[in-house]
Amino acid sequence: MRKLKMAPLYIYLTLVFSLWSFVFFSGCVHIREGFRGFLGTSIKVLEEGRKDAVKSVFPYDYFTCYTKTLDILKKHKSYVYAEEIKKYMIAIYISSQDTTPVGLFFTEIDKNNTQIEVSSASKFARELISQRIYSELQK
Repeated sequence: MRKLKMAPLYIYLTLVFSLWSFVFFSGCVHIREGFRGFLGTSIKVLEEGRKDAVKSVFPYDYFTCYTKTLDILKKHKSYVYAEEIKKYMIAIYISSQDTTPVGLFFTEIDKNNTQIEVSSASKFARELISQRIYSELQK
């Protein structure tokens, strides 16, 4: 029977120190958001960019607008990395090759109208995704 080798103590200490550092340096950021930032899937930048978002209102209830938008994004092969129907948002990369983040935020105006805000730090990405979605939703 073989004996299992134990990893040297410095490996364990390095892992513990790395985890502790991650939690400590996250500061007042929620740990989940800090972890998302570490993985590259944070939506904080997209939320902050909403002031420059491209906005438009469509004659659909929220659920219909959300699902139609998701279908359009998948049709154009955008990579959806976060979707939260209860938080009224979808976060995507333009494609699996172009990882420019774009956020879509939904606001229910009334029972039959929903506003979509397309947010991104990249003006090109914001315009491209809003044009794709808005043109198909207006059909």
